[in-house]
Amino acid sequence: MSGLLGKLFGAGAGGKGAGKGPSPQEAIQRLRDTEEMLSKKQEFLEKKIEQELAAARKHGTKNKRAALQALKRKKRYEKQLAQIDGTLSTIEFQREALENANTNTEVLKNMGFAAKAMKAAHDNMDIDKVDELMQDIAEQQELADEISTAISKPVGFGEEFDEDELMAELEELEQEELDKNLLEISGPETVPLPNVPSISIPSKPGKLEVWKKEVSSSLLLVAADAAGK
Repeated sequence: MSGLLGKLFGAGAGGKGAGKGPSPQEAIQRLRDTEEMLSKKQEFLEKKIEQELAAARKHGTKNKRAALQALKRKKRYEKQLAQIDGTLSTIEFQREALENANTNTEVLKNMGFAAKAMKAAHDNMDIDKVDELMQDIAEQQELADEISTAISKPVGFGEEFDEDELMAELEELEQEELDKNLLEISGPETVPLPNVPSISIPSKPGKLEVWKKEVSSSLLLVAADAAGK
């Protein structure tokens, strides 16, 4: 590939570019420029082919010689167009290869840079010291767990009680509360209500009004008597 690049960019032995070849970025850019130039050439040839085809149709049988000359020119243009198509394919393949090589180069550079940084970070580390440090951390963690467990245990401060005795006392309190609730549910003794006086209802209207007044008075007395009690 280097020989091909040398021929492409004119860097022969002992020439101006013999010392150092072009960078991948320069080669890629030049290939892109060449692709653009050839694409314009393609467009030009396609228009010329259409023009010659139109000329051949125009002359037709009226001027066979002119029509044949137009078709010959069309064939030459088509041949050039096919050559340009092949050249573009080759240039495109070469450009993609250079782009991939350039990408791989950058990736390798970055990986090498990262490897050096990792090596520098590990220069001050000793695996034995790391193991010792991890053991110390594990021991301290175990000690911290023991301390937490000890702190979380309830402490009676020297006071000890009989659990059976406490349970018996609790049952007595519950029984007292139950008895009290039963008494409240049964309620106080029933207070007898006063007797309502029995008065016969009169049949005549005049006497009926008098009877209503007497009944109202009796009811008021009953209500007052109940309120006094």
